[in-house]
Amino acid sequence: MSLKVRIAKSVVMSKVNYVKEDPDTRLPEILDWARRFDVAGQFDAAFKTFEPIAKDKNNNWNKMVRSMLKETAPACMEKLIANLAVNTELASMPVREKAQKKYGCNIPWAILMDPTAACNLHCTGCWAAEYQKTANMDYDLLDRIITEGKKLGIYMYIYSGGEPLVRKADILKLAEKHSDCFFLSFSNATMVDEAFAEESARLGNFVLAISVEGFEKETDMRRGQGTYKKVIEAMDLLKAHGVPFGFSTCYHRYNTDVVGSDEYIDFMVEKGARFGWYFTYMPLGKDAKTDLLVTPEQRSYMYRRVREIRETKPIFVMDFWNDGEYVKGCIAGGRNYLHINAAGDVEPCAFIHYSNANIRDMSLLDTLKQPIFREYAAGQPFNENHLRPCPLLDNPEKLRGMVERSGAHSTQLLDEEDAVTLTAKTEEAAKNWAVQADALWEERNEKMKQQAQSKDKQQAH
Repeated sequence: MSLKVRIAKSVVMSKVNYVKEDPDTRLPEILDWARRFDVAGQFDAAFKTFEPIAKDKNNNWNKMVRSMLKETAPACMEKLIANLAVNTELASMPVREKAQKKYGCNIPWAILMDPTAACNLHCTGCWAAEYQKTANMDYDLLDRIITEGKKLGIYMYIYSGGEPLVRKADILKLAEKHSDCFFLSFSNATMVDEAFAEESARLGNFVLAISVEGFEKETDMRRGQGTYKKVIEAMDLLKAHGVPFGFSTCYHRYNTDVVGSDEYIDFMVEKGARFGWYFTYMPLGKDAKTDLLVTPEQRSYMYRRVREIRETKPIFVMDFWNDGEYVKGCIAGGRNYLHINAAGDVEPCAFIHYSNANIRDMSLLDTLKQPIFREYAAGQPFNENHLRPCPLLDNPEKLRGMVERSGAHSTQLLDEEDAVTLTAKTEEAAKNWAVQADALWEERNEKMKQQAQSKDKQQAH
């Protein structure tokens, strides 16, 4: 790490500690302090965005910041700033860009990987259900992936599974060894206990995105009787120890109205969630329940709802599909992230189970050059309408073509589902969503056009 980066971290942390003592007075002070460095006015728009956050105590983001400053364990606050903000974003970006030019392939911002395919639950419609349950990546292999990733400028590592906390000793050990990285794990949270919460608070660089499908009825419907109560107990433990966490919710035909409601979001905020990741149901595997696919109306509802929540609630929420406009379409295939399953197969996405390469046989860099990843790089974005970003759910013909041209094989060992069979399940949904998505995209573009015209008029005066 350069001296410049170390100094930046030290300065930022000193300012955080300063604000912590009196956030009401000192948040606006910090904004004014930072503004003095922007002599050329390059970040004027950003400062205008942050001004109400810093100065209006009734602003939802102001409430969230003050709450985090008050309730977050010291090590967690330090790592959120030093690792998540500085290392994974600012310091590593030039390294990734340089590597991308040098090697001629996508270099992702984050790596999603499965320590194990084993799980203590049997959830209906699980996207990982078709993997071989005995598959595991041992500690040394996980360590190698992270070590090689850091050389390419990758400092964000996300765990999925299976249930990652089946391997909680190893993943906490990795968080301690790679203390300059930030780790997040999707988890059903049923294995969270006092010792785990204490260790997470000590390390500071490991957080959970807790899987929950709504309230008790909706969660237990897919995850099994009694799961919801264990989830709530886990949230209470983490909050008590000052460990940040979020929720991860799959919205489908039978729970969308619940998980998009004010009641649900307010409850998640009350329990201590700082962020929420929404994703929609994907029909993977021979036993996939296509009746769980959302209707176009439900997906449109979530598009509007997520934006409302971001403007009114003290929590940051995102929708992997409906937020495509902010990241210019699909982020998979190494563009922003990739997925390595527990058998070591390197896949473009957690929901796209096709691969030409296995991490056990080659370096991380070489897997990024595999044919299916090059197909992704050549095809992205898969649609000019970024509300139709996905090559499976929104543009199934694109996925069929990429798999065929790349010669990638199915990594679902239990059924080896081919791309033709898989995409047949999403054809109708894609066609139906296109109508509403195109209308939303046109509405969004018109709104942006009006905002630009208004800005031009203001500048003219």
